Amino acid sequence: MSKTRFRSDAGLTRRMGAVSLGLVALYLAFGAVLITVMPNAAMAAVIVVALAWGQWYFSDKLALASMRARVVTPEQAPELHGMIDRLCALADMPKPTVAIADTDLPNAFATGRSPSHSAVCVTTGILRRLDAEELEGVLSHELAHVANRDVSVMTVASSLGLLAGFLIRWFPFMGNSRDRNNNGALMFLVVWIASIVAYFISFLLTRALSRYRELSADRSGAYLTGKPSALASALTKITGDMGRIPSKDLRQVENMSAFFFATPAFSRDSLAGLMSSHPPVEKRLEQLARISADLGRPL
Repeated sequence: MSKTRFRSDAGLTRRMGAVSLGLVALYLAFGAVLITVMPNAAMAAVIVVALAWGQWYFSDKLALASMRARVVTPEQAPELHGMIDRLCALADMPKPTVAIADTDLPNAFATGRSPSHSAVCVTTGILRRLDAEELEGVLSHELAHVANRDVSVMTVASSLGLLAGFLIRWFPFMGNSRDRNNNGALMFLVVWIASIVAYFISFLLTRALSRYRELSADRSGAYLTGKPSALASALTKITGDMGRIPSKDLRQVENMSAFFFATPAFSRDSLAGLMSSHPPVEKRLEQLARISADLGRPL
């Protein structure tokens, strides 16, 4: 965790270290398979290295582009910038790029490879629904992700899953008939199976970190502002409204769901609840209630 006034979290640090080691091993194994079976091993190696570097270096720009978000200046969004300025000063951390995504989906997310190269994005939907204190609670949560550096680990984990998913879907159709009549069929089969394994493992790695990091950011944000009730109110509003967003709109941003502040509320016993990237909203609210009691400010 970077040196800020956000509370440190040893549990998050341990999980990030374990997931990072798992990602390195998975990248090396996946790259080795591609290099071994593809006709041009050098080109395969370049592709693997370029993908890893590109996803890390351009993570903030890629995430904003996927949401069609626009970077806004203090003149264009003075209240939003003012709120982030105050929180960054309170947390003693660099100010991230500020962006707004024009969608009714009420949410927010943080992305970037480091606190000095990061971005925080809110949607027009969340700006319409939350009051100033609630929005401040959400922004403190997102800034905690930046300070904790967990967004960079999640970005790399998710990018490998996206590559593997792409290969699972399209690699069988990339060869020509001559390739299939010779050794091409075996090459396609090996890469396809390796992609399935890489996708499954990257999914497990992201889930191992994702739920804990959301609880950690809730804790850090609530203690920083001293207003856990505002964060709890925002969480209740957003999860409730997310359930009313059309399914087609949710599918359009599915690749960003692990980065969002909140997802639709699922039963913890349902399949969707078990597979969710976020902990049950009840668990998050229970934690915020305990923090409120600790601060002497009951919800």
